[in-house]
Amino acid sequence: MNADLLQALRLADPKLSRFDPLRRIIAFDDFDRGYCGWTQLVGNYEHSLDAMLPGYAQHTQAMLSTLPTWDFGSHGSVDGSYALKLATRPRTGAQNVTLKRLTFRERGPIRVEFYFTFKPEASEMRLSETDVRSIGFLYDLQGGDQDEGGAADRVMPHLRFLNALDGEHLQKWQFKRRTKSFHPIGSDAKTVSHYHLSPEDWEDLPGGHQKLCYNEIPTKVNWHYACLDFDLATMRATAFRCNDRHFDLSGFESIRIPAMRNLWCMLNLCFFVETDVDKRAFLFLDSVCLSGDF
Repeated sequence: MNADLLQALRLADPKLSRFDPLRRIIAFDDFDRGYCGWTQLVGNYEHSLDAMLPGYAQHTQAMLSTLPTWDFGSHGSVDGSYALKLATRPRTGAQNVTLKRLTFRERGPIRVEFYFTFKPEASEMRLSETDVRSIGFLYDLQGGDQDEGGAADRVMPHLRFLNALDGEHLQKWQFKRRTKSFHPIGSDAKTVSHYHLSPEDWEDLPGGHQKLCYNEIPTKVNWHYACLDFDLATMRATAFRCNDRHFDLSGFESIRIPAMRNLWCMLNLCFFVETDVDKRAFLFLDSVCLSGDF
């Protein structure tokens, strides 16, 4: 299809026109239509759920939410009723993760775009702007079964917005290039596990400080736009923006580990949230658009 005609058709669709997708849309998830394949990140186990690493054992399923509040009813999403809500447990440092499990069919550029907002549980009549520790997202990728050497590696680009730590309002983007050691799971030598969202080894993205809109009472939210470009051919991030800011990725690196024996062509996308106090923290996703240039 002619590129100008394709662009015109997308701009005529109110749901797609707020995104800038690449040529082929892989997934467009508007949570007014349901979960759209987003699910709980369950840790690896064998024979017993008790074999799961503690980091994964804390995770719960995301839910569909109208963003209800005690003072003015339901907030709703950007242009509908429902958003995907990810909530932590009410324990300092608790995390939760949701993901969509896919595989890729071409090694080329991909782009994820999404509208998000975050808040702590409004259980106090104060702003609570430092109660959410972080929100973030990552790809979990692996090369194909015919790839050789480093081309077959498992590659995990991580980005998080560190909102606060121990009550200090920091507001900066960070990345991660190291993960925790692997643990064998069970006795059949088929499964290992590592908790790559541990609090250690986060590094500041150069020039990554950003003040996001955080409204004046604990129940109000404002939606933000973010976009990450990644090249599956080189397994490198190429561009990142949030709202009006475009960030320098020249110093960005991904977690890179040897290929796992059963994860070929994996294309997983994850979002996570973490609390800084003994109160639940919420990440809300209005819609997510994953596209590719192939």
